[in-house]
Amino acid sequence: MSSRHAAGQGGASPRRAVIFTALVATALAAGACGPRYVRSAPLGSSAPSQPRASLSRNVVVISVDGLRPDAIDEYGAPTLQRLMREGSYSLAASTIFPSKTLPSHTSMLTGQPPERHGVLWNTGATARSSSIDLPNVFSVARAHGYSTAAFFSKAKFQPLQVRNTLDYSQAPGGWFNKWSSARTVADVRTYLHTAKPNLLFVHLADPDGAGHRAGWMTEEYGRAVLAADTAVQQIIELSERTYGRGQFSLVVTADHGGHGTGHGSQDPRDVTIPWIAWGQGVKPGELESPAISTMDTASTVLWVLGLSAPTDWAGNAVIQAYDAGIVRTD
Repeated sequence: MSSRHAAGQGGASPRRAVIFTALVATALAAGACGPRYVRSAPLGSSAPSQPRASLSRNVVVISVDGLRPDAIDEYGAPTLQRLMREGSYSLAASTIFPSKTLPSHTSMLTGQPPERHGVLWNTGATARSSSIDLPNVFSVARAHGYSTAAFFSKAKFQPLQVRNTLDYSQAPGGWFNKWSSARTVADVRTYLHTAKPNLLFVHLADPDGAGHRAGWMTEEYGRAVLAADTAVQQIIELSERTYGRGQFSLVVTADHGGHGTGHGSQDPRDVTIPWIAWGQGVKPGELESPAISTMDTASTVLWVLGLSAPTDWAGNAVIQAYDAGIVRTD
């Protein structure tokens, strides 16, 4: 019997191994693993007191995955255009390299560049760690008495669902699963019926998915941008119901842009992102200098909440977007 025939009879051939691996990946992608919900014990009476002074006690951050700045006007996204008119914004902010979802969001939420946080993978299949245990905007805020919640629309965010940093968080199961903006907003609505997190993070995945399927700046991508724009409006309405009109500060940004049917390079179409601040404490107007980095987002959120970012963070608060004279002391 030849060695080739023996391999086919006595053990898994390389081809069969590849097929098995593909089937496992397909099963996981199809939802063999259910959604991941992580809850932490609620802050009790022994929790640290929130700082006495802040611009706002409530901050909402929305990340629109794959949103290019030029798409806002190209497709006439009404909510984002209104936020720009009424708030403070830049259409020339930048993300990190590699300009991919998980590395970029890790920088957005930890205030650190990739060479410090080390997250260069972008899928569960290539993950080097099941948990990103670094100080982030959630852990710092919660350590100072603020409640936190995060709604992630892609499974790859599971390493950021670190217990005792988030009162509540959710992400799809498997390795590659994702949820639509409509699904995510529905979950936010349900959660806010009974909870009032001081820091709410919402990730919307639609534009990125459309970009990979049909290409950035295509008709399908434009429809996805408008779907995300509608979701942003719905989140604002939910926030006004939860916190009160004028009683929260909002940041809307993106993790990366894209061109063709991909992203990840240093091409300006990949690394240029929008950054919009709106609501309580915000001073209207276009932001020009210094340039805004995605790493500035976490430091800005903490500053609005009256907190200082860790000294080793690379990001800086975008103070020029706010009227520092409006300080809450209640």
